[in-house]
Amino acid sequence: MPKGSSRVAAAAGVRERLAQEAARLMIEHGIADYRMAKRKAAERLAVSRTRTLPSNAQIEACLAERQRIFEPATQSDRVGRLRQVAADTMQMLSLFEPRLVGPVLSGTATSNSPIELHLFADAPESVAGVLARAGIDYEECQRRYRFSGRRVELVPGFSFVSAGERILLIVFAENGLREAPLSPVDQRPMERAANARVRALLVE
Repeated sequence: MPKGSSRVAAAAGVRERLAQEAARLMIEHGIADYRMAKRKAAERLAVSRTRTLPSNAQIEACLAERQRIFEPATQSDRVGRLRQVAADTMQMLSLFEPRLVGPVLSGTATSNSPIELHLFADAPESVAGVLARAGIDYEECQRRYRFSGRRVELVPGFSFVSAGERILLIVFAENGLREAPLSPVDQRPMERAANARVRALLVE
């Protein structure tokens, strides 16, 4: 094998090992951030060259594979419970056209994954009002999202616990329903699911 080809193969092997280790850390240690998982995996495997780090999509694929192989029943139960809580919360907040996103929708949620819902209202205070009237003890939060064209926005939201699960409500402007932020996994517009689809997933 030519030297160039052998180096490429070696780098690919390192990336695969790092992706597997990062996925293991995300599952066993509840790490939700891809960058942190990569860094810790690199430390554990004594890899210092950043050019050999795997992509988020590669880690996500390893994550799904590990869950399918090592804990199929547990993972199915976990995702089902999270989707049920998500659907109930979406029903309560139907006025704001909620959409489920992230690992709970994709089915790769770990024990540390929150339920992330995108809501749409020009006044975030209106969401806070509904939560207050429902007797929900919430905290204000913010999340940073990337959009196409390298645009970055800090979007307001609220977090609370329901049925023992952490829920993030991210409140976009009403016209935000037309443009989803980019997924940290593949840098494509996030997949968003309305309540009808979430309940269909529960039946499946």
